Amino acid sequence: MGKTGTKTGGETQNSFSKIKSYSISEIMAAGGAEAFATKMGKTSQQLIARLKELPKEAFLTEEEAEIALEMLRNNK
Repeated sequence: MGKTGTKTGGETQNSFSKIKSYSISEIMAAGGAEAFATKMGKTSQQLIARLKELPKEAFLTEEEAEIALEMLRNNK
C-alpha cells in the first residue's frame, strides 16, 4: 500500500479527509444498517435520487460487469 495523503503547497492533505468511516460494531450498536442510516439522516429515496443524477458512463456495461464478476470469482 502507499501514501495516505497528497502534498499540495507544502502541506499534506488526507485523500479522504471529508469521508468518515464507521466500524461494523458502531453500525450494529445503532441497531443495524437501516437504523444507522436513519440516525445519520440518510434515506433510500436520497440514494436513488443521487444515483439518478450520475451520468450513464459512471456505471459498468453488462460486459464490464461480467468481466469484473469473473475476476472476483477467480480471485477467491
